[in-house]
Amino acid sequence: MSQGKIRHLFPGGNTSLGFFSYYSNIITQEEADRIFVIKGGPGVGKSTFMKRMGAEMQSRGYDLEYLHCSSDNNSLDGVKVPDLGVVFLDGTAPHVVDPKHPGAVDEILNFGEFWNEEGIRAHKSDIINTTREIGYIFSRAYKYLKAAYAIYEGSAAIYSDALNKEEVNKFSAKIIDDVLGGVEVGKEGKQRSMFASALTPNGYCNYLDTIMTTGKVYEFRGGLGTHEDLILEKVKAAAIERGLYVEAYYCALNPYKLDHLLIPDLDVAFTTTNEYHTSKVSVFSSVDMQAYMNRAVLANYKDDLNQNLKEFDNIMSIALQTINRAKALHDKLETYYVPNIRFEEIDRCFEKTLARIIK
Repeated sequence: MSQGKIRHLFPGGNTSLGFFSYYSNIITQEEADRIFVIKGGPGVGKSTFMKRMGAEMQSRGYDLEYLHCSSDNNSLDGVKVPDLGVVFLDGTAPHVVDPKHPGAVDEILNFGEFWNEEGIRAHKSDIINTTREIGYIFSRAYKYLKAAYAIYEGSAAIYSDALNKEEVNKFSAKIIDDVLGGVEVGKEGKQRSMFASALTPNGYCNYLDTIMTTGKVYEFRGGLGTHEDLILEKVKAAAIERGLYVEAYYCALNPYKLDHLLIPDLDVAFTTTNEYHTSKVSVFSSVDMQAYMNRAVLANYKDDLNQNLKEFDNIMSIALQTINRAKALHDKLETYYVPNIRFEEIDRCFEKTLARIIK
C-alpha cells in the first residue's frame, strides 16, 4: 500500500495581535466524523500521541494534515485525516478547545487520567511560577511583534503612495480572466483560513513546499509592505463569487493580511515570496511588484525604507529570541510532568483509539 501524502500547516500563530487562532477552520462539525480533543499538561505525550497516529494512518495510505504549534514547530497541535473526517486536537491553552457536540462529534481524551497527581503536586509552586513567567514573556514578545508591525505599516504607506493602482487593477483583472474566465458567477463559494508560516522559537518557519503543490503556481515577489495582498484579495473574491472553495493562508505577523491562496478545483495557487518566506515550488508565472511602483517616489524615500527594514529586522530578532525564551521555560515545565506520566497507559489508549478509527 502506498503511503499517504502530508501537508503541514499552522492553525494558530504568534502575531502582532497576540496569539491568533484559526482553529475553527481545521474542520467543521458537519464535515467531521469524530474530533478527539486531548486534554493534559505539558509533557504528557499529546504531540507524540498525534505523531504516532499520523504515522499509522499514513502507512495505511491516508493523506494527512499535520497542524504544527507556532510556539514549538517541532510539536503538533493537531492531526487531521480528511478522508475519514477524523481530527485529533490539543485542547489546552493557549488554544483551548472544548467539545461542541459531545458524543455526536467530539469527545475528550483526558491524559490527566494517566499521571501521578501526588508527584506533580510536589512541584506545585514551581509549576505556578514557571507558568506565570511563560505568560509574562509571551506578553513581551507580542509587544515586540506589535512594534515591528508598526514599522511594517510605515513602509506599506510609502509603497501605497508609489503603487500604480490602475495598473494593478488591470493586472488583477487579467489574472482573474486567465484563471477564472471559464467559470460563471453563481452560488457563493467557501473559504478556509489558515497559516502556512509562523514566528517560532526557531525563527521564521513555513511549510509552503507541502501546500503549493498545484499544477500552476503564480508567484508575487515583493518586500516589506509591497501590497501583493491587493491582487490576492481580488482573486479570492472572484473565486468565491464563482462558487469555488478556496484556501487562504494569512501573514504570520498580521493574521488579516492574505499571503497565499489555493483554488484546488482549478489546480492553481498564488504565493507571495520575500525574504521572510520563500519556497522551492515550481513557479508557472512570476511577477515583481516593483514593476508597479513609481520609482521616483521610492527613490525619494529610499533611506526611510532602508531604515525601516533595518529596524524591523532588529525588533523581529528580539521578538523571536523572546519566544525562544518562553520555549525554554516550557521545556522546564515539562520536567515536572514527564517523570509522573504512566506512558504505558497512554500506549493502551492509543491502540484502543486506533482500533476505533480503523473500524
